[in-house]
Amino acid sequence: MQTTPFIGELMGSLVLLLLGDGVVANVVLKKTKGENGGWIVITTGWAFAVVMGVFTANAFGSPDAHINPAVTLGFAVLHNDYSQVLSYITAQMIGSFLGAVLVWLYYLPHWKATPDPGDKLACFATSPAIRSNGPNFLSEVLATWMLIVGIVAISQAGAIPESGAIPSGLGPYLVGLLVWSIGLSLGGSTGYAINPARDLGPRLAHAVLPIPDKGGSDWGYAWIPVVAPMVGAALAALMLLVFAFE
Repeated sequence: MQTTPFIGELMGSLVLLLLGDGVVANVVLKKTKGENGGWIVITTGWAFAVVMGVFTANAFGSPDAHINPAVTLGFAVLHNDYSQVLSYITAQMIGSFLGAVLVWLYYLPHWKATPDPGDKLACFATSPAIRSNGPNFLSEVLATWMLIVGIVAISQAGAIPESGAIPSGLGPYLVGLLVWSIGLSLGGSTGYAINPARDLGPRLAHAVLPIPDKGGSDWGYAWIPVVAPMVGAALAALMLLVFAFE
């Protein structure tokens, strides 16, 4: 099969969720080797997941390696080019769903060993520490705003003569550091979805998979980690346009 941007976004998103939701499962589920590893482990695992997701997307045919509908929308607004939006977001959703299914398979014996339905859902989707729609929405908007501004800043760094060009292959690691920083600093309120596919795809997987005593998928909250990151990305892109970033 020939590599294409669609396949690249799908495979990159699959790897992102396999490793990202995988670290949550390792920390949250009972009787794992990483049980109770804590927030540092989760944010570090997600940062590495982003790095490997970007490299995988590149390898399978996506030079953009967005692996996030909010990033896709942000760059579409920034460049006034919406030609890839539908294709990329579709691939990202499929890949995220499949990545979550693989996490379920990988930790198969541990779902029954974990009594709390909330812990099981946490391995797939985000939830707020304190449920309040307005502040929760704002948290996701601001965290995603920071993601887009940070990615653009990293991509522009080589264009500033005194800063020097970023060596080839370093970009994904810097984006991973950015996501790590966002998780450590801005992840405490909502779990920093900052990626609609990262939340919605796995939430759908949670809803359909035969997980014992899993409880509901919290669809009443699900719109926030989908809509708010898209709003944050668009706002970041519009702000960047004011400063002539293209």
